[in-house]
Amino acid sequence: MSIFHLLLVAVVQGLTEFLPVSSSAHLILLPSLTGLEDQGQIIDVAAHIGTLGAVILYFWFDVKRVFIGVPRLLRWQIDGPEAWLALCLVIATIPVILFGLALKLSGYTDALRSVTLIGATMIGFGLLLYWFDQKGSYEKTAERWSLKDALVMGLWQALALIPGTSRSGITITAARMLGYARTDAARLSMLMSIPTIAASGLLLGADVAISGDTGTLRDLALVIVMSFLAALLALSLMMRLLKAFSYTPYVVYRIALGGFLLWYGLAGPAAA
Repeated sequence: MSIFHLLLVAVVQGLTEFLPVSSSAHLILLPSLTGLEDQGQIIDVAAHIGTLGAVILYFWFDVKRVFIGVPRLLRWQIDGPEAWLALCLVIATIPVILFGLALKLSGYTDALRSVTLIGATMIGFGLLLYWFDQKGSYEKTAERWSLKDALVMGLWQALALIPGTSRSGITITAARMLGYARTDAARLSMLMSIPTIAASGLLLGADVAISGDTGTLRDLALVIVMSFLAALLALSLMMRLLKAFSYTPYVVYRIALGGFLLWYGLAGPAAA
């Protein structure tokens, strides 16, 4: 792969991983719309590592609390906010892991990668985000995250395995539906991404190890660094903008891109 191709994949993954616009959809569409070869699983693993590092660094205060809480949770000593946060993250992660394993074992993963389906999910889940963002209350904060809400958000997160849904978008939608303020909804969504990205990265890594595709150290290092920087930039911008704006700009982008993809999938070269 050329350096340009590697940079393109890393930047697309980094910028879209934490924005409610579906990173998986953009990565699937990249070879379809540009004619470039598929980047392969080893590059996907490297991009995941980069974005994982970015979210851990940006939310280090909360991540540190989770690290403190995990040993107490393992001893079932849920007697403080750190152990409670760790427990909520575990509950929120279980549905997506189970659903992901079911999809992988059933062989339906590749069947969900159609351009037309991505276009429909971009529009449908974009409108859902707009509805709950406009109608949702602001009575809850991230500090009041409950096990029930963690489970509900986890179930919604499982839908993100359908390309075009957006993991961050669907979990933010669920949080706004439950009454969490915009910045708190985004914060919980980002924290939920840490075990989810780690799990998907391990799964991809296992596939890579089995296939024997190791790539080159230069390529991997470049993708990790660039996806890390792009993700950190996207996170910083989104969290700042949410203090003054709603999620509507992301919804407009989703609808515009979704409309184009529906046209492309139904009438474009892919339909020929």
